[in-house]
Amino acid sequence: MRADKVIRAFRDTLPVMTGYVVLGLGFGILMASKGYDAFLVLSEGILIYSGTMQFVLVDMLSGGVTLSACALTALMVSARHLFYGLSMIERYHDIHGLKKFYVIYALTDETYSLVCESNDADYCFMVSLFNQSYWLIGTLAGSLVGQILKFDSRGIDFSLTALFVSICVEQWLNTEEHIPALTGLIASVLCLMIFGADNFLIPSMIAITCSLFIFRRKIENV
Repeated sequence: MRADKVIRAFRDTLPVMTGYVVLGLGFGILMASKGYDAFLVLSEGILIYSGTMQFVLVDMLSGGVTLSACALTALMVSARHLFYGLSMIERYHDIHGLKKFYVIYALTDETYSLVCESNDADYCFMVSLFNQSYWLIGTLAGSLVGQILKFDSRGIDFSLTALFVSICVEQWLNTEEHIPALTGLIASVLCLMIFGADNFLIPSMIAITCSLFIFRRKIENV
């Protein structure tokens, strides 16, 4: 692999690094506050590698939620990756061997934003690898800090919520079509009222997914 491709991938992923390390620190500290060790934190980052699902999983693990409920939640929370994957079929066509399996597995929101315009297999691979490395470094550091320094961790789990609120506000300000944002808001509020705070997540994700399919053509034509 040429050095210039590695350097380019590293340079392009620096903004992702700042976000992943900070969020990873928060996740690692939160896991440590629940009594989970660094090995489990690192294992989650390697095997699950989904910031949203990993934050959700913290309370699910400590609350004794069933494996089937965890699996269904993971499917709904990460359903957006189905659309990412479909759009990358042609771009990943020339990637072969284990690299192909890895870039498919490591396609996060931020990685997608960088590789969706590239047909360079080596670049896509290095972007994916750098981004996951940043997440692992952040989560491991947070876990170690959380075990060494004991402090009140309340509010740390809100960091991911704050990130998505910022993304939603940015999307609202920079797009003319507000159907996706309104769909998420309305579906979530309605499911919260109907199913309650402990059970609204999965129904709201199903409602959002179905609604976006219904309005897909209108959104794509904007």
